[in-house]
Formats: sequence, C-alpha cells, structure tokens
Amino acid sequence: MNLKPTPEERSFREEFRKWLQANIPAPWTGNASNEEDNKEYLNYLSAWQRKVYEGGWAGISWPKEYGGRGASVNEQAIFNEEMALANAPPLINHIGLAMAGPTIISVGTEEQKKRYLTPLLSGEEIWCQGFSEPNSGSDVASLSTKAVRDGDHFVINGQKIWTSYAHYSSMCLLLVRTDASGPKHKGITCLLLDMKSPGVTVRPLKQMTGESGFNELFFDNVRVPVSQVLGAIDHGWKVAITILMNERANSGTGMYVTYKRIFDELIERSRVTAAAGRKAGSDPVMRQKLAQSYIDLEIFRLNATRALTKVSKDGVPGPEGSILKLGYSETYQRLMQTAMEALGPHAQINDFDGGQFSHNADAFSISSSLAPAPCCRDQ
Repeated sequence: MNLKPTPEERSFREEFRKWLQANIPAPWTGNASNEEDNKEYLNYLSAWQRKVYEGGWAGISWPKEYGGRGASVNEQAIFNEEMALANAPPLINHIGLAMAGPTIISVGTEEQKKRYLTPLLSGEEIWCQGFSEPNSGSDVASLSTKAVRDGDHFVINGQKIWTSYAHYSSMCLLLVRTDASGPKHKGITCLLLDMKSPGVTVRPLKQMTGESGFNELFFDNVRVPVSQVLGAIDHGWKVAITILMNERANSGTGMYVTYKRIFDELIERSRVTAAAGRKAGSDPVMRQKLAQSYIDLEIFRLNATRALTKVSKDGVPGPEGSILKLGYSETYQRLMQTAMEALGPHAQINDFDGGQFSHNADAFSISSSLAPAPCCRDQ
C-alpha cells in the first residue's frame, strides 16, 4: 500500500478538517458519571450525529445510493483520524455505523436497505447487538436463544447478556437458534429485531462504577416477521462473521491517533507529577514502561495500516481486524496501568492538575478520553 496521500485524499482531509472546526460542538460539561444512563448526554451525542449526517459526513465509504459519500476506505480512515485529532464527540450509533449498516448493505434485501440505512446514518434509530448469552461466554456459536417458525413469523424465547446500548436502542442485530439438529455453527439465523416488540425486556446491569451501559435482554414469545431475516435462514454464522469483520475493519486509524495524543499528554504529566517521592519521568523503571507504551503504540499503528491495506486491495476485511481488536484491548490496559503508576496517588483524584494543567490529570480522566465511544462488551 502506498501510504503517501493522493491529491484527492489531501483535499478530503482539508475539507473535513475545516468542517469540523466550524461545526464541532462544545465539550460535554454535564454529569461525567453514568453517561450511558444520562439522557442529556445521549441527546448531546444524538444531535452531533444528526449534524454530521446533515453535513454529508456519515457513512463515508458507503455507496451514495444508500446515503453514504461513496468515498474510499482510505478516506474513511482519514475521517476517523480527523475525528480523533479534533477530539470530537463519538457518534452515538457506533454499532449501527460500524456493524449493522455495512452488513445490511452486504447481505440485506433492497427492502431492508431502504427501510433501515437512512435512519441509521442520521442516528434516528440506534442499534445494539444481541450475541452473548449467560452460558456461552465468548463461544457465540453455542447460543441457545430459540426461534421457532410459525407461519410468516419466528417466535423467540431466550436471553442475551452484556448487550451494550440496549436500554436506548431501537433495533437489535439478534442471533438465534433456528435448527438444533446439526453442528453448533449451523442452524443460526440473524434477525433484525424491533426492540419495541411485545415480549422484549431490557434489564440494565449496574457496574461497580455506577454505570449501566450493559444490559440483559429477555425474550418471551417475541414474534419477528420472516422478512426480518438478515441473510439466509440457518446461515447466520456467516452473517455474524461479516458483522464482526466490518466492525474491526477500519477501527485502528482513529484509535491510534487518540491513544498517541493521550500518551503524549501522559509524558508531559510524568515530568511534573511526583509519584512515590519523585517525578515519574525521572524514575528509570517508569521511563522504561513509558518507552514500552510507545513501542506498543507503534506496533498498533503498523497493524492498523496492515488491516487498511487488506481492505484497500480487495474491499473485504480480513483477520487483521481481529489482531487489531486484541491489540487495542491490551494496549489500552497496559497504557492505563502505566498511567496509574506514573501518577501514583494523584491518579485517584479527579481534579488534580499537577500544578501545571487546567484540565483533569488523573488516569481515569485519561481513560475516559481514550474511549472513542461507550464501551461495547457484546462484540
């Protein structure tokens, strides 16, 4: 892959950067805790996505006939980078934009595309993802939520867990068992579920931090039209893989920019913040840990470029996206551990500024600014 930007890509970056400068909203200054339960914060994010959509910047690489911009995957990567560089608010419909939309474009019917893609881009309808179950762990293929055919409907009974955004979502990408007679990867079907359907119960899971962004979903004789099957009946595993590949295909570029910006800020703070009686930047062990964080970020950047190269060549996401998924999870954890150690006891104080900074300097503030969107467990 030629990493040198083309004239078109430079023009795209400049145009979007100028648009961001003129339209990015003021930083959220409301209640910083329980954001995923905070209606004002969700309204703030919804209004931002609506503005992005009306400005013509939603669905960058989607075909124009489906409301996108028809741009290249490289321009989608530029979009992600510029959003991160500007520290712009996340787009609220993350699962819809990264997973539901691209998969509907890939395997959905024309009726499904016409019905769902526009409200998905605008943020009018928020999507969640019903994959994980209490007794399945990460073994999605062992799911047992059952869907029985009854005429032109499926009747669903069962439970999902760790479903991010379910408490404010309109639609759900739902995996169900439609045939239990064969191997576990067979007999799975993907349904487009209206979350307002009778028999759907959402129960938020409160975490130790107080947030309730994850949820349990219960299905009690929920009827879903057969027309809401995404892909083919009993071939939902292939659809599930497509969903996950789309999610991971182009996530690395913007995430690297965000991680690098926060790492640079941590370096500056380590020069002025005393932990364990000395400045973190003067401690040889801490300096080695900061150097390791830099190496981690460079490895992540190169893997992101490799994943982008694969998609650019043939338009199909590959296993490189799974490497990125694991990479950014572990990079995040190690970077946060280093930040906690570098800041010492100050890491537990929300308003500590080290005497040098006008904004929060604690590791938890760093952690919250790293996240491109509210955390998604069920992916």
